[in-house]
Amino acid sequence: MTDADDAGGTDVTLLTARAVEPGYEQDFQEWFGRVTTKTAAAFPGHLGDGLFRPPTAGGPWVLIHRFRDHESARGWTTSPERAALFDNCEGHHQTEVARRALSGMETLVTTPQGATVPAPPRWKMALAALAAVLPISLIGNGLLGPALSTWPLPARVFTLALLFSTLMTYLMMPTVTLVLGRWLYATTSTAREGPPR
Repeated sequence: MTDADDAGGTDVTLLTARAVEPGYEQDFQEWFGRVTTKTAAAFPGHLGDGLFRPPTAGGPWVLIHRFRDHESARGWTTSPERAALFDNCEGHHQTEVARRALSGMETLVTTPQGATVPAPPRWKMALAALAAVLPISLIGNGLLGPALSTWPLPARVFTLALLFSTLMTYLMMPTVTLVLGRWLYATTSTAREGPPR
């Protein structure tokens, strides 16, 4: 969990990719069900789980565990309960192929071409978020502001916050990180080459 070593109060998303032998997909899904309902869900700070099927046959499955903070995530990843389920899977016909921990804005930033690279610096993520928020705020307040002006303040704020957060998550952040991908992932040594391939 080197990506999550810095302590912080933001929620943490643990991503684990596992290769499953053909013909054992159903067994794997049942195993993951036991992991989530009987084990992970009982840990303090647990916020939920998810399982993504591979986009192509034979590709890795992606397991997601969300926790309230780094301390909660560490409690899960270092627990004997998790070790018993994950570290000895020879008989389950599956193996771990990658693991990563994301927190805060990192969960909204897509790594270029699926490469495993360090997350962008926070100041770059802040500027990318500003680039996403600004047009939504201008358009939302310009178009909806007059229409909502007679609403009570809490209802007005809730409506705009719901609209902004939805557009940020599903439209603007993916678009902004796609457009700014080369800059977000550029480092001193690779700035001229763009993001890792």
